[in-house]
Amino acid sequence: MFYDGYHIWGMHLIWWFIWGMLLVWIFATPWAIPGQRWVVYSPLDILQRRFASGKITKSEYQEQKEILEKDSAK
Repeated sequence: MFYDGYHIWGMHLIWWFIWGMLLVWIFATPWAIPGQRWVVYSPLDILQRRFASGKITKSEYQEQKEILEKDSAK
């Protein structure tokens, strides 16, 4: 039996659907790719970056650093 009306560029319509779903699965999944490194910044790292960029003053940095150190000791 031939499918005269269901061939698009040489492939059956179901195969186009399968390829489309495969591409969506490959490119749209939120999973990390094996071998890639994900950088996770600690709150202290973020605080140091904010201080280095000039967004906070030295006194604000020291106050927030003390708070973070107290929280991490618990």
